[in-house]
Amino acid sequence: MNKPLRRIAIFCGLLVLALLVRDNYLQYVKADSLRTDTLNRRVAIERYSAPRGDIIVDGNPITGSTEVKHGDFKYKRTYKDGPMWAPVTGYSSQAFGGTQLENLDDDILTGNDDRLFFRNTLDMITGKPKQGGNVVTTLNGAAQKAAYDGLKKQGGKGAVVALEPSTGKILALASFPSYDPSSFAGNTDADAAARNKLLKENDPADPTLNRALRETYPPGSTFKVVTAAAALENGKYTSADQPTDSPLPWIMPGTTQPLPNEGNIPCKNATMRVALQYSCNTVFGKIGADLGNDKMLEEAKKFGFDAEQFTPVRSNASVFSKDMNTSQTALSSIGQYNTAATPLQMAMVASAVANDGKLMKPYMVDELEASNLDPVEKTKPQEMSRPLSPQNAQILQSMMETVIDKGTGTNAKIPGVVVGGKTGTAQHGVANSANPYAWFISYVKLHDGSSPVAVAVVVEDEHANRDDISGGGLAAPIAKNVMEAVINSKK
Repeated sequence: MNKPLRRIAIFCGLLVLALLVRDNYLQYVKADSLRTDTLNRRVAIERYSAPRGDIIVDGNPITGSTEVKHGDFKYKRTYKDGPMWAPVTGYSSQAFGGTQLENLDDDILTGNDDRLFFRNTLDMITGKPKQGGNVVTTLNGAAQKAAYDGLKKQGGKGAVVALEPSTGKILALASFPSYDPSSFAGNTDADAAARNKLLKENDPADPTLNRALRETYPPGSTFKVVTAAAALENGKYTSADQPTDSPLPWIMPGTTQPLPNEGNIPCKNATMRVALQYSCNTVFGKIGADLGNDKMLEEAKKFGFDAEQFTPVRSNASVFSKDMNTSQTALSSIGQYNTAATPLQMAMVASAVANDGKLMKPYMVDELEASNLDPVEKTKPQEMSRPLSPQNAQILQSMMETVIDKGTGTNAKIPGVVVGGKTGTAQHGVANSANPYAWFISYVKLHDGSSPVAVAVVVEDEHANRDDISGGGLAAPIAKNVMEAVINSKK
């Protein structure tokens, strides 16, 4: 071969090699990024060419799909009782993508999950169209309805979380105000307008905010349950009924400022039982100050504070600060200063106490299944921590049950069963000028000693009469209805 032909051959060979390298790069290295590229319309068309699988509650779908009469996207998502379930499902929109379970379990719902390969292959051989799998939740429909209806009736804003203490299953996850994910599931101007209307800059109520998981509030006196747990676990007090060394007034260390109680209540040297019954700031503030920041922080972390939770939907980290001085620690120990918690976090506190000191990891997906209902993945309950010994948990249970029997939580009494709880009225705003948040956490115990549900409720009502706002008045009745719904569903 002469020299010019050899050069042409080498050049052509290099071109072929470059083509092969480029082809393999696109098919293997870039395949996933090209497949998921938002500008790849073919992928989007394929995505909406078949109905999605469903999200299941109590054996029934709370989602669906409907055929679109225009455009090249054949199906769009629909929701049953969309505003009630939006904090659980999130949304799946042709224009705006997806959130929460709709996003996290998208591959199962669209049928693209690798674990569905065998099922999809069988369907292809038999001529069936590809079908999405289902997401089976842990939610209890009756509890969710009681939670959402209670918040809606109360008005304002708020959230409810209910857990099964023995497993960590989420039984209710409600947020109000809410939104209907169906209203912008498509890809039209009307969908864009509906979505735009819900944005915080256009609606100050921020209906798309998942207040159960993504909003942190000062927990107020409900945090005194954590402080009581710290006192017991660190041996400061060994029973609910021994007097505490709590003067009245109590001056916060390093200040000339007394820590006030709400009204003329019997807090001087009160036992922890009486202090929780009447919600004595002086007793629990002094406990926090005496234990110190490090021990209080250690106990708070055992309950889940200072860490994000994944249910699998992410929940904001609740906060108990470090490096605080003694008076700041005192205020934080009664749920004020920097202390902040999600409703999920406070439900976890009540759940751990009810479960004899064992905190189970909260979760809302029980099972993923193929379109033929074959299981793909099953969630196993997982222990998260032990904030309390069984003995100390039972002491704290007796204190919380006193709160319901003859304390600030009598509105949550349920005939025939034992209820434990704690109210909270959390101050916020500049110089505490804004209406306080009304909190309530609780659990119920049946005759066999089992605890089917623990609940946390927070209500923020900026239009209510300030003097009428209390955890026992606004939040406890909602918690009672949720607990009753769970009890009745087990009969």
